[in-house]
Amino acid sequence: MTASPAPAPPPGRAGWRLWPQALAALLLLNASLTFTNVWPTPKVRWSWAISLELALVVLAITLAPHAARRLARRVLPALWLVLAFGRYLAVTGPGLYGREFNIYWDGEHLGNVTAMLARAVPPWLLAAGGLATLLLLAGAWLVARTALMWMASAASAREVRPVLATLAAIVVTAFAVQAAPTRPEATLRFAEPVTPAYARQVRNVLALAGPGPVLGATPEALDLPLDGLGGADVLVVFVESYGAITYDDPRFAGSLAASRGDLAVAAEETGRHVLSAFVAPPTFGASSWLSHLSFLTGVNVRDQYAYTALMASDRDTLPRAFRRRGYRSVALMPGMRQLWPEGAFYGFDAIYGRAALDYQGPQFGWWSIPDQYALAKLDALERLRADRAPVFAFFPTSTTHAPFGPVPPYQPDWPRILTAEPFDAGEAAARLAAWPDLTNLAPSYLQATAYEFVTFAGYLRQHAADDLVMILIGDHQPPAAVSGPDAPWEVPIHVIARQPAIVDHLLAHGFRRGMTPERPAIGALHALVPTLMGAFSTPATAAPAAR
Repeated sequence: MTASPAPAPPPGRAGWRLWPQALAALLLLNASLTFTNVWPTPKVRWSWAISLELALVVLAITLAPHAARRLARRVLPALWLVLAFGRYLAVTGPGLYGREFNIYWDGEHLGNVTAMLARAVPPWLLAAGGLATLLLLAGAWLVARTALMWMASAASAREVRPVLATLAAIVVTAFAVQAAPTRPEATLRFAEPVTPAYARQVRNVLALAGPGPVLGATPEALDLPLDGLGGADVLVVFVESYGAITYDDPRFAGSLAASRGDLAVAAEETGRHVLSAFVAPPTFGASSWLSHLSFLTGVNVRDQYAYTALMASDRDTLPRAFRRRGYRSVALMPGMRQLWPEGAFYGFDAIYGRAALDYQGPQFGWWSIPDQYALAKLDALERLRADRAPVFAFFPTSTTHAPFGPVPPYQPDWPRILTAEPFDAGEAAARLAAWPDLTNLAPSYLQATAYEFVTFAGYLRQHAADDLVMILIGDHQPPAAVSGPDAPWEVPIHVIARQPAIVDHLLAHGFRRGMTPERPAIGALHALVPTLMGAFSTPATAAPAAR
């Protein structure tokens, strides 16, 4: 005999019992694609928005419920994790750095970032963070699988399926209407879809085969006589993360007023003028090398594709231009811990990285070498040598690089900074114990930036009689974790010189006297090249001081 089938449940009752699961699944899946960043941290929070991707997936599940139940076991949870990860990158990148994270180009620096964090935070905390990340991924996959299984089960019930399909269709239609050029006033709040962010990442990779960069300054701008310098040394300092926020935010401006004012006083005491302006760099929050290349070539290098293409060209550079005029071009790179093949493109006579600088003192965080030591070592290696050529030096600072600490003390005794015991033991220990707060980097940033100004002021006083032109430029604003959301891109530039002809030329091109620049910005960073080269090639109207 054949067993009789179990009695069917009353019509409609079984399907409606699935509604609590369906609603819970909708809330969980929607939350995983609509969360927002908690500034200035890598944390996220709930957002009352609707996900277009969720509506499309629900619509697809209702059209093919039986296939959806099979896919919900393995395939759909994996795809959902990819979407959630894309959402995290999309909201966290601008929240921390002020720009979108580029998986292709930024991903290759994750190893260095991990190594930096390993030095900036206790090892146990780093291990705990890695374990927490693994547990979070496993938990997210389990939650996504459970929610998708619930959704597929609910869509299999004929009492629930048409309602879900109708709701999903309404959401998709509302999104299309609100996205139309002549859209009405928004009635639903949608989160930014994740799939376009991945499409942009794909376009970024495909752009590698695109055209090269658009050139900025003409080659003739790099071939001027430089007779206005009168043989003065030129020191170009890219102050890492020195942005307009240090003027725009009253808290930052007030905190830096004393150290910045001391630099102005040092310039005046040594018979020099300070001229300042705002310029627009090609990057925000990171990717300093784009600003370096833009300035050293006069080309607007806005992304890694232009960077790579320009590096493969025979474009002239400032180091080569100064070499042709009898200068010795050197790169002072205290933060360089590995080979730097790009240095050959620039045409430096010498490149002093971490190993060549041979720092024997206390190691201050990932970057190790205090910027004051780097300047003192430049003197010992180049500027204090007898019978030398004038020096053109390029110096990207490292003390003001994230995570902005520990910050070394300033050593008034400059010869001592070159010894194996550059600081008093107690003072150095106190600074090394002051780890930066990764959830609130502003105090460390301000301390590091103030240290730079004090160091530059001390350097000017050390070389009061030298004929020296010092150019201080911000490479980009600090990351959004410091500068805040929607911060402008501008950075300050200060030119410190005593030649009247240089001063007059820069004043005529938008610079202002003193340490406080004024808006509007005088232009893009790469456009400074013809301005500065023109100033340096204006015949001197007064005899320069002795070297």
